[in-house]
Amino acid sequence: MHSPTRRRILLAAALAAAPLAAWAAFPERPLRLVVPFPAGGAADLMARGLAQHLGEQLGQQVVVDNRGGAGGTVACEIVARAPADGYTLLFGTMGTQAINPALYSKLRYDPLKDFAPIALTHITPRVLVVGPSVKARNVGELIALARAKAGQLTYGSAGNGSSSHLSGALFESLAGVDLVHVPYKGSAPLLTDLLAGRVDATFDSFTVYEEHIKSGRVRALAVTSRTRMAALPQVPTLAEAGLPGYEVSNWLGVLAPAGTPKEIVTALHAAVIRAVADAGMKRQLTALGIEPAASTPDEFSALIRSEIPKWARLVKASGAMVE
Repeated sequence: MHSPTRRRILLAAALAAAPLAAWAAFPERPLRLVVPFPAGGAADLMARGLAQHLGEQLGQQVVVDNRGGAGGTVACEIVARAPADGYTLLFGTMGTQAINPALYSKLRYDPLKDFAPIALTHITPRVLVVGPSVKARNVGELIALARAKAGQLTYGSAGNGSSSHLSGALFESLAGVDLVHVPYKGSAPLLTDLLAGRVDATFDSFTVYEEHIKSGRVRALAVTSRTRMAALPQVPTLAEAGLPGYEVSNWLGVLAPAGTPKEIVTALHAAVIRAVADAGMKRQLTALGIEPAASTPDEFSALIRSEIPKWARLVKASGAMVE
């Protein structure tokens, strides 16, 4: 016959083992990866590749759920309020996690308190692209044209205060020019208008413009990263092209709702890292000008914390604000 003390010990062991067994079985059903932008844009293309490989690692389908709007805040709110069970994930970006806190006066999620970072997965420089009606063949000519047509040349972005918007604001500041910012609801509708000549330029992801750059329908004048892109070796960086100090590289990664059990975060992290390390995925990303990335949850958290004050300064300087 068991003593009361021994029964308590056995009961405690059984209770402790129950959640461990549940976590060991994770995942038991499909997962949802919420993407803060519409289908067809750069973030969506990256998310779909990641979802496929992540699903293979987890043995469950990972369904991409596009929830564009309000600079990614709609998607972030959905995930922040989702059950912390690992089945709803966010494909967070530099914009949603680091820029929005300075941009929105009434942000309905906290990028630090409401999420459990899992891993950084992608780093993507932007490309300065001009449409067919713009005569400039290089950055110097674009700056000269912008000065000659002060307040007339337009550049589109994926939204007010997005990283593509602030990339343009930084260009204006360093080049001493006055451009007209035209915000869109994501990269896909912006691409349509750039090809049609309704907007002159953009600072957007190479992923979306690759085929149009190669076909000559649009021209890539520079890349925003510190070094040239392997996919566009002939295109200079903006720093090389006459704007020293210019550097912007967007980053993206996977986050879960805050409070997700550590064991599930660990399991998801391991699967994400294996997915990003897949040789086929790495080749595909590199060809698109995207750098596959990998980090620990703590490293990803530290990156987000360090980026928030950096972008707050640029948002303030740009005057961008969303109510």
